[in-house]
Amino acid sequence: MKEINIFPTSDKAIRPALRENLQKIYGADSTTKIIEELGLKHGEARIDIAVVNGSIHGYELKSDIDTLRRLPEQMSVYNSVLDYVTLVVGKNHLLDAFNMVPEWWGITIAKASTTGDKVSFYCIREADENPYKNSVAIANLLWRDEALCILEEKGEARGVRSKSRQVLYEKLAEVLNQNELRAKVREYLSTRECWRSGVPLMTCGD
Repeated sequence: MKEINIFPTSDKAIRPALRENLQKIYGADSTTKIIEELGLKHGEARIDIAVVNGSIHGYELKSDIDTLRRLPEQMSVYNSVLDYVTLVVGKNHLLDAFNMVPEWWGITIAKASTTGDKVSFYCIREADENPYKNSVAIANLLWRDEALCILEEKGEARGVRSKSRQVLYEKLAEVLNQNELRAKVREYLSTRECWRSGVPLMTCGD
C-alpha cells in the first residue's frame, strides 16, 4: 500500500490561500475591504485578516505548526471588538479549538494537499454575531483625529478637543449608540488611505 504524505499547514501557506478565497468571494464588491494584521485596542492584539463591509469579520489563523497558547488572551480582545470571528485551524488543533472558543465563533479547518503545495478550507461551524461587543473597545479602532471629527460632526467636541484619545473614545461611546458607532468605524476603516506601503492593508495611525 502506497504511503500518503501528510503535510502540516503553516501560516505561510494558509494566509495567502485564505486571502485568495476571500478575494474571490468579495473581489467584485467595492464596499468590502480586506485588511491583514488589523490592530485592535492600539496593538493589544492583531487579527490576522479582517473583512470590513456591513460588519467586521475577523479571521484568526492557527496552523498545525502554531500553538494555541496566546489564543485565550487574543479572544478577550476579539470578543470586545469584532462583529464575527472565525478561527481557521490546522487539523491538529480542531478538537482543542472546539473546547476553547465561544459557540458563536466560526471554525474552519485548513488542510494541506498531499503534495503540500495547496491549502483547502472546510467550514466546520459558521460564525454567529458577537453578543459581547464593547463600544469603547470598538471606538479604539479609530485614530484620534477620526474620533474627534465624529464628535465635531455631532456637536459634542466641546471640552474634549485637547483630551487624550481614550477620553474621546469614551465620549463617543456615550454620544453614539453602538450601531451608529460601528457604522462610523467601518466607514473610516474602508476609506483610509494612510496604510503602510509595501505590505497588505494594515493600520498605521496613532
